Amino acid sequence: MGKINEKVVWITGASSGIGEELAKQLSAKNCKLIISARRKPELERVKASCINSNTICVLPFDLANTESMPKLVESAISAYGHIDILINNGGISQRSPIIDTTIDVDRKLMEIDYLGTVALTKALLPHFISKNSGHYVVVSSLMGKFSSPLRSAYCGAKHALHGFFDALRLEHDKDNVKVTMICPGFVNTNVARNALTADGSKQGYQDNMTENGLDVSVFARKMINAIERQKFEAYIGKFEKFGVFVKRLSPRLLHKLVLRSKVT
Repeated sequence: MGKINEKVVWITGASSGIGEELAKQLSAKNCKLIISARRKPELERVKASCINSNTICVLPFDLANTESMPKLVESAISAYGHIDILINNGGISQRSPIIDTTIDVDRKLMEIDYLGTVALTKALLPHFISKNSGHYVVVSSLMGKFSSPLRSAYCGAKHALHGFFDALRLEHDKDNVKVTMICPGFVNTNVARNALTADGSKQGYQDNMTENGLDVSVFARKMINAIERQKFEAYIGKFEKFGVFVKRLSPRLLHKLVLRSKVT
């Protein structure tokens, strides 16, 4: 365990939502940051809004471009000479019935949310091994622990992340490489607006559950606390987080509760 203050932290998906709020809070803790997403202008906006913008490096990239990861990691390391923590936060969500969803949507979710994250993680792994320390923080979802209607591709990708990172944690315990899986419930961000629908277009509107979700600043504080405690998994949300424990007790009961909740 240890404070995150003054660590070198690389955040993906940093142009909005959880990633943006993490950048602001970690900058206030005097962390040296590398912030990444596809949109450079938005990253520059986030940088300018942080209290210590002089110690923030903007490094735009696309998670879908897995072939670029080795050179990207070289650029990230060169910014400050090393990296202490990688926060794998980038990704997209989905809202559509299975029967209507094209396989291209399933493929895109896996390419970005799973394979993009895995490719970046693997590219950085030799650096963590060589310095005998490193911490992967992965923003998964409660949907990585149990499923919900209209999120089949998203749930599949998030479940896959848990399988991969649980294996990585076991294989590289000897190298002092840590893994923390962050499982948000509903957080009030634009994730629902940007979620893909059955044909791959964006949903374009907010839903009530997300709108009434945890404030992003509160979520980020809880997430940073989980990182500092080096937790294996952290479930952060309101009532919905108890679904993880209900499923352990009775998957059939959780099934009934989710159906009654009419989550959309």
